Amino acid sequence: MHTEEIRTVVGRLGALVAEYYVFPEVGAEVANRLAAATAEGRYDGLQAPEQLAERVTADLQLGNRDKHLRLKFHQDGPPDETDPVAEEAHWRRLAERDAGGIARVERLDGNVGLLEIRPLLYDPSHAGAALTAAMTLLASADSLLIDLRRCVGGSPDQVAFVCSYLFDAGEPIHLQDLVKPSEGTLRQFWTVPYVPGPRFGGTKPIWVLTSSATFSGGEEVAYNLQQLKRAVIVGERTGGGAHPRQGFRLHDQLEATVPVARSVNQISGTNWEGTGVVPDVDVPAADAFTEAYRRATAAAG
Repeated sequence: MHTEEIRTVVGRLGALVAEYYVFPEVGAEVANRLAAATAEGRYDGLQAPEQLAERVTADLQLGNRDKHLRLKFHQDGPPDETDPVAEEAHWRRLAERDAGGIARVERLDGNVGLLEIRPLLYDPSHAGAALTAAMTLLASADSLLIDLRRCVGGSPDQVAFVCSYLFDAGEPIHLQDLVKPSEGTLRQFWTVPYVPGPRFGGTKPIWVLTSSATFSGGEEVAYNLQQLKRAVIVGERTGGGAHPRQGFRLHDQLEATVPVARSVNQISGTNWEGTGVVPDVDVPAADAFTEAYRRATAAAG
């Protein structure tokens, strides 16, 4: 990359952060910091886009430590979220490749169900059928392990859809709100009164497996179920990213990811940003399955 191209990318990034970042005062501060760094020539001479992404991301997260705020390098190019048709095709391809994020479904000895979701909780329009198929197989299990140790994010709509299978039919449950300051809007997320196929239900025990890599949408599943006292979290403290992001294509291989909203859980009144979800049973991620399965079989007697 040449100097003028670098400065254009960083300048556009700063403008986006100033306009859309979830905390406007912090966004203005970050934009000013990027402008000062650019004027000082901090990014000049970084010929590879991945080098620029690494250095700029470090500057973006200085002080705020917001892991959703970054300049992201894509070897094959980022999706264009300003083009709805292209974005839809991009996410549909990924969901098809990853089986809708449903990595593993198994009925273990002791009638314990296992659901592993990775890498993403894809939107219900892309992955709802895969989740329904998985939950149909697991509905009659006596207990359930949900493995989110390699789940790094996803759609809040899919989070609500997952949670809907884990409660009884009846009055919807208010899970969280997303507050978007740049638009002055608030969107509520609830469990849904109808799901295709049988529910696992709201009384049988659930253990959720986490790691330090569990992030964003994966964390939201764990946090919602923990706050509602619906599941026991087993594993490691999660990554701590609670600010949904929007992507902006800035270059053939570079994407600005800017947190544009904040989650507000209806029980805690806050979220897991910066702190992660603290497990109820703190064990290394590599041991989380063994510990959770032991507890599930013990509970069954």
